[in-house]
Amino acid sequence: MTDLTALSAIELLRGYRAGDFSPVEATRAVLERADEVQRRTNAFVRIDADEALAQADASAERWRRGEPAGLIDGVPSTVKDILLQRGHPTLRGSRAIGVDGAWDEDAPAVARMREHGAVFIGKTTTPEFGWKGVTDSPLSGVTGNPYDPARTAGGSSGGSAAAVAMGAGPLTLGTDGGGSVRIPGSFCGIFALKPTYGRVPIYPASAFGTLAHVGPMTRDAADAALLMDVISGADGRDWSQLGPVAGSFQDSLDAAGGGVRGLRVAYSPSFGGQVAVDPAVASAVRGVAERLGELGAFVEEADPPIADPVEAFHVLWFSGAARVVAHFSQEQRKLLDPGLQEIVAEGERYSALDYLAAVDVRMALGKAMGAFHERYDLLLTPTMPGTAFEAGVESPAGSGHRRWTGWTPFTYPFNMTQQPAATVPCGMDGAGLPIGAQLVGARHGDALVLRAAQALYEAGIAVGVPAPVV
Repeated sequence: MTDLTALSAIELLRGYRAGDFSPVEATRAVLERADEVQRRTNAFVRIDADEALAQADASAERWRRGEPAGLIDGVPSTVKDILLQRGHPTLRGSRAIGVDGAWDEDAPAVARMREHGAVFIGKTTTPEFGWKGVTDSPLSGVTGNPYDPARTAGGSSGGSAAAVAMGAGPLTLGTDGGGSVRIPGSFCGIFALKPTYGRVPIYPASAFGTLAHVGPMTRDAADAALLMDVISGADGRDWSQLGPVAGSFQDSLDAAGGGVRGLRVAYSPSFGGQVAVDPAVASAVRGVAERLGELGAFVEEADPPIADPVEAFHVLWFSGAARVVAHFSQEQRKLLDPGLQEIVAEGERYSALDYLAAVDVRMALGKAMGAFHERYDLLLTPTMPGTAFEAGVESPAGSGHRRWTGWTPFTYPFNMTQQPAATVPCGMDGAGLPIGAQLVGARHGDALVLRAAQALYEAGIAVGVPAPVV
């Protein structure tokens, strides 16, 4: 019998269409798997079995009539508990938020998924307000890695990554303010895309401002393109959203004949020696560069014009954290993650001039990357310099890094520039932990990033990442 939890969204939809199985069967299988995933990794803050089965039943009836509601009708899906979901509290990993409230709105991406018939299995774990690159919080505890629960799933969308990796639904929504879909995507061996800022509408606006993106986390690039066709729909609540998409992201996978032939790819293994990269990671990403060349791309080792902008990022990020809790009482603040309390205190010390100086750094970096992409269509880097480390800590032991930004140098610069960036699984290290390669495109180049990632999947680059054992 087919293991329905092992199928992609596209494969599930194909099965519904053919009558091979129903959304109810798929949802029951995913709910059973979600319970196992929760026991192993603590990926969920809530699993909604009754609601999911009711949605699946309605979807099955639509499929029986030959009238699916939309592009993902009946596909089991999850949502990071940063994003609003109608009818349920969104606690954002914090004990300082009360469960009482109307909870009567969907975030834009959630609303678009609901309109297209998604079956919502539950909500996934996040560090408090998504503030760091690992997933643990005072509210929901520690989320472990599917390949080794004693190690971190990454963050801040760690619960979403673990859920997809282990078969608890092929589609999930994450948020990314400094790497938060790409870090756990890399650590958990799945695909994740941070779209161009504004391509997926956001509401409420993030306190972290225009650093924060919403994006798909999926089994592969084809599923991500499908989900992008759903969540890129307009929403008037977001004043910063981009205009309508020209065409379909799914169709873009085959644009210009598909593949990467003729694309100009800059391969930067270490940002010009600025980043110490684990040898296993370096070898795997070098293999991706070589494979892109074999597929017809023009690959050149070249480094982007990035002098580590971490201090400017900290001003923006820590100020955002201070804004998150600005209305909290002293009693509420005492409930916060101690690390979050530290960066809030730092953020409160910055002046408006400090913030504007950081914006200047951001604008200069954006200009430099714009010029870089006049020469190169894509940039290839490691997603992470290493693989998953001990769960429950902000930084790897012995790394010398106090804050999570110290070990994520390849991710947060592209939040500052608002560029699309994806992680593609490309192998395993000696401990059996996944490795990710990052593809970065010019602003508005989401379709090209997806097309190149799809070419890598079709070429078998992700074959070296076996499914974790549940």
